[in-house]
Amino acid sequence: MNKRLLAVPALGALLAFGAVGCGDDNSKQLESWAAKVCGAAKDPIAQAQTALADTGQVKTGEVPADLQKRLSADIGQLAKTNQDIAAAIDGAGAPKVDDGGTLQKDTVAELNKAADGYLDVQKKLSELTVDDQSKFADGLRSVGDQIRQLSALSTQAQGKLQRGDLGAAMAKQEGCKPGSAAAAPTGGSTGSPAATPTGTPAAGATDGASPAASDPAATPAPTTPAAAPSAS
Repeated sequence: MNKRLLAVPALGALLAFGAVGCGDDNSKQLESWAAKVCGAAKDPIAQAQTALADTGQVKTGEVPADLQKRLSADIGQLAKTNQDIAAAIDGAGAPKVDDGGTLQKDTVAELNKAADGYLDVQKKLSELTVDDQSKFADGLRSVGDQIRQLSALSTQAQGKLQRGDLGAAMAKQEGCKPGSAAAAPTGGSTGSPAATPTGTPAAGATDGASPAASDPAATPAPTTPAAAPSAS
């Protein structure tokens, strides 16, 4: 009788020990996954933040043709950084969390969708006439609205990775810490072209990009893969 009673707590202790061991192992796996993602996404996130910030710059005396060229380069950079952050997440494999495969797949799909959207906006910008300042300014406002939407999409996608144990693992990585070059893939910024052809700030313009997740967009950030790959 006594032996049987003693066996119960002994079994309980064994199960508890096993649970702790699995938890530690999973934590290490998540940190390894996060390190791989954040390491690969660090530069794209920083590049996305720089591009988003530049879309908000007002340069006195900049003629429409030069403004169009500068913004086109920024938007092209945002497309590439979203693609790069998506590739980093895809290359890391599925994280060891509930529905990790679905989480990875959805995040990659949304980042690539944002990248495609930026390429569409870049094409739209290139088609704007620079001969009519009024029409050009109207076109810039429309482009700015689309950049905001795409930045939000990138940030939202990256934000999915920053929850629970996976988010905690990513927050430990230098490339994904809030406030670092990689904080928040490309999201969070208004991403609105800053100036009309006359150098007057456009509606909704800001002086720079605000880290999001957060997006490589920052925008999410990169969005700035908030603490995570942030490519916008």
